[in-house]
Amino acid sequence: MVAHMNAEALGLTIETGIAHYYSRSRKSLWKKGETSGNLQSVEEIRTDCDQDALWLKVRVAGHDATCHTGRRSCFYRVVDATGGVTSLNIVDT
Repeated sequence: MVAHMNAEALGLTIETGIAHYYSRSRKSLWKKGETSGNLQSVEEIRTDCDQDALWLKVRVAGHDATCHTGRRSCFYRVVDATGGVTSLNIVDT
């Protein structure tokens, strides 16, 4: 998944070991999986060379879904452009 963090979300993530993010649309913090039970326990945090992006390696509790659709990943559709026709195909249910 791709999500945003602010300094407070990063601090809580480091302090608790559970992934916290910042919702720009709701303008509030959220603990991923707090309502679904699919908490993300952080195993590793990396940063890129510019230190402006983070990569979290997490272990997902619950039924192993990270997407609000119930799928393991939010990236379950592939863009296919064949014969001048563009479509989305589901590759992971």
